[in-house]
Amino acid sequence: MLANSFVAVDVETANNHPTSICSIGAVKVVDGRIVDRFYRLVKPEPEYYFRYFTEQVHGISRVDTEDAPTWDVVWHDFENFCQGLPLVAHNKKFDEQCIRAACRCYCIDYPEPPFYCTLEMSRHLIPKGMIGSHSLPSLCQFFAIPFTNHHNALADADACAQIALCFCSNT
Repeated sequence: MLANSFVAVDVETANNHPTSICSIGAVKVVDGRIVDRFYRLVKPEPEYYFRYFTEQVHGISRVDTEDAPTWDVVWHDFENFCQGLPLVAHNKKFDEQCIRAACRCYCIDYPEPPFYCTLEMSRHLIPKGMIGSHSLPSLCQFFAIPFTNHHNALADADACAQIALCFCSNT
């Protein structure tokens, strides 16, 4: 079960390749309080291209990431930010797949931290009929969490952290 100290994380990708992370946002929670935030643009791999669709979803384009560091540099900063805390994401299947793939692309050993999912938690803990959807915006509305800028990695990580805190206090 998720403790009250963790890092909520969200990544956005440039295209269909899970290695194509173009931004990462993270929110550190210690003893039930948000204590720090992390956001980086990332020069995506491979083939460095952006799908029109993904640009429309998150608003990040090639111009935005042209001079950004690659994943190997960002990973080092992110790992230091996390300080070994468990991770949590909304739909962790996507975020964890991308993080693992990007680490493999750069021959980085992925440390296998505990990784929790607020989407799975919501499906398990919120009875059917109480909520129409288990999406990030719907859960924020359900818990009265202010939420804007959906698909910005830091905004999504912040929303995920707050949702996870709601689950921590209700279990």
